[in-house]
Amino acid sequence: MASMTESPLARAQAKMRDRGIADAAIDVFSHYFEQARSGDTGLIAESDIEPLTNPPRLSDVDVDDAVAREALQKTVIIKLNGGLGTSMGLERAKTLLPVREGKTFLDILVRQVLWARQEYGAKLPLVFMDSFRTHDDTVGYLAKYDDLPVDGLPLDFLQNSEPKLLVDTFEPVEWPADPELEWCPPGHGDIYTALVTSGLLDQLLDQGYRYASVTNGDNLGAAPDPVLAGWFAQSGAPFASEVCNRTANDRKGGHLAVRKADGQLILRESAQTADDDMDTFQDTERHAYFNTNNLWLDLQQFKEIMAEREGVLGLPMIRNEKNVDPSDKTSPKVIQIETAMGAAIEVFEGSQAIAVERDRFQPVKTTNELLLLRSDLYDLRDDGRLIATTETPTVSLDDRYYKLIDDFEKRVQVPPSLKQATSLRVQGDWTFKAPVTVVGDASLTDEGEPREVPAGTLGR
Repeated sequence: MASMTESPLARAQAKMRDRGIADAAIDVFSHYFEQARSGDTGLIAESDIEPLTNPPRLSDVDVDDAVAREALQKTVIIKLNGGLGTSMGLERAKTLLPVREGKTFLDILVRQVLWARQEYGAKLPLVFMDSFRTHDDTVGYLAKYDDLPVDGLPLDFLQNSEPKLLVDTFEPVEWPADPELEWCPPGHGDIYTALVTSGLLDQLLDQGYRYASVTNGDNLGAAPDPVLAGWFAQSGAPFASEVCNRTANDRKGGHLAVRKADGQLILRESAQTADDDMDTFQDTERHAYFNTNNLWLDLQQFKEIMAEREGVLGLPMIRNEKNVDPSDKTSPKVIQIETAMGAAIEVFEGSQAIAVERDRFQPVKTTNELLLLRSDLYDLRDDGRLIATTETPTVSLDDRYYKLIDDFEKRVQVPPSLKQATSLRVQGDWTFKAPVTVVGDASLTDEGEPREVPAGTLGR
């Protein structure tokens, strides 16, 4: 244990060692601690970047079928699964939520991989990056799939954890009421460190895997794709990011840009944008492509770069200020030092971006998106893909009554039909218990008391 005469960094390092965190992860934390302590904000100025224009489009890619199949044979599917969905009131992995026909995110992800294995004759290991909060539930749930493990590879590896730091002093926070709240994940950029410290990177390379398709566990659109795998293999790039055209609904999400100083592709998140630059950050015509967080990684080139950098990849830092207890706004303010995995696009020389269709981006961050997936707007195919049958309407549910999953489940007992909808806006405490068809633009106003939506048509 570090003594109180030692520095805040020494005490944070000692706390990590006591928890059994790998030395390489402690080195990475120390790297960012010094940046944050020195006042580095991690901001990326609009004056230092140019918009990304005209990346190659997947729809225009020409890949020989044999090349595509060979690339997929050397690909591992990695899903980020460390999040609890706390903003929706969840206390376990979000991927355990039922989505369609009683099937969870995990069930659908497994179906996608098992189908692709059979269709393309590829081994396609499926591995989840869990956090210390999601590991037990996830591995326990996946145990029912006897045919899922491949080549003795694990079904998951653990994301590292780091101490939350008091804003004023950078001391590791102490919170006896719930000591686990003293810890946080270092953002999904930790995947690069965790691949190394877990031993999974060497295990994959030893067994002949060369490429990793890395996506969010709550994005059911990013199914295994041999054409994408073949394109990435042919590109020779160490890293690639799938991007989509931004719409008004994507104004707050991170976008790709080109750094003026060296022409390197970079990712800029809202947390890395100064208030004065926020208007241009949200300008979807100027910055037309957002990062889907569907990434491709050449494992061999990645290993070489990590060796060159002595285990510290050097992703841009994100300083995230929160309360130590997110549910208690009076609890002490803390800093969570984070990195974004998509930001690795600026670390690897020769990184690429490829524009994909919107169907590869179906994340669920709120109950608004969950309602869309549960409605008749999507068909669940045999290959595990959720295919929209028409244009996706805009859904806005009243946060007071629908933000938390338990409240949502209580009020949306029968999901409304959205095939003919353009938008649905719900204000007030409404319960969907009977079949309802939304047509065009529809809204429910706050009646001041709980109400049931009557069966029939809603909207014009």
